[in-house]
Amino acid sequence: MTTRKPTMADVARHAGVSLKTVSRVVNQEPHVRASVQQRVQAAISALGYRRNEAAARLARGATMLTLGLVMENISNEFYARLAAAVEAAAAEHEALVVFGSYEESPDKERMLIESMAARGVDSLIVVPSAADHGWLAEHASLRMVFVDRLPPGLATADVVVLDDEGGGRAATEHLLARGHRRVALISDDDGLSSVHDRAAGYRAALAAAGLPADEGLVVRGVFDPCLVAEEVARLLDLADPPTAFFAANNRAAIGILRALRERAERPAYVGFDDFALADVFSPGVTVVRYDVPMLARTAVDLLLRPADGAARLVKLPVELIPRGSGELPPP
Repeated sequence: MTTRKPTMADVARHAGVSLKTVSRVVNQEPHVRASVQQRVQAAISALGYRRNEAAARLARGATMLTLGLVMENISNEFYARLAAAVEAAAAEHEALVVFGSYEESPDKERMLIESMAARGVDSLIVVPSAADHGWLAEHASLRMVFVDRLPPGLATADVVVLDDEGGGRAATEHLLARGHRRVALISDDDGLSSVHDRAAGYRAALAAAGLPADEGLVVRGVFDPCLVAEEVARLLDLADPPTAFFAANNRAAIGILRALRERAERPAYVGFDDFALADVFSPGVTVVRYDVPMLARTAVDLLLRPADGAARLVKLPVELIPRGSGELPPP
């Protein structure tokens, strides 16, 4: 049975004020006594009331609220899940979502953002590329929230990120605790803050264990799982190969799986990002996981919440999910 969403009328009854007063508080109109504002806000919190942004816009004579989502590549499972979660979160505000994927091209990313702005998109959620984003100063009137990464070149921005450094450290510590001392890192573009921070966590865990970071075991800038597989095979053919891997994203984890299909070696490995069938392999893939719907909801709520001029940074937690691949001992 679906629970009815609380309305402004419910808030008014709970607070013992008129519907007009609740409307004035919700719409941040002036000349409402502080004590009345507190009563209304307390009622809003108690009932879990959420303002219907679409209805508010229509009441002002504006069009339906439209959000834009600009991502790297929707063919990647992470972005597909993020798009679905943003759409679901926006639906709670009766807002529409339009999507765009720039496929690792900063020029296409800029084209998408400028095109959406020109077509009347109200606000944007952007997973930024590693390119400089200083040009966004030209679009200061467009509300934006950046997700998963910090936008290079912007001194102030609203951003929702993961605890990437903590996740990288937890993954590496997990492997070290199983006795591994030769742990390789397979990562993406170091210019991305998420990749940089996951690698920083990897290095911090090694340093805490008194182990030097062997740069010969670090692979950077590899996007395609097939190329990851080639790099993993190269590392395993070294005279002193790694006995474990930390894959800094889901593509890297899939590349490791590809590399191990026809090899006798069974190194341990931990991935960052969960993915479909990760728990079906034998052994299952140990991953650093996070709540994608929470990531999306936080970004949408931040986008629609009135800003006070200060940049807002929200960092969401991650958790390590052991499934077998990260628990294999050294040979």
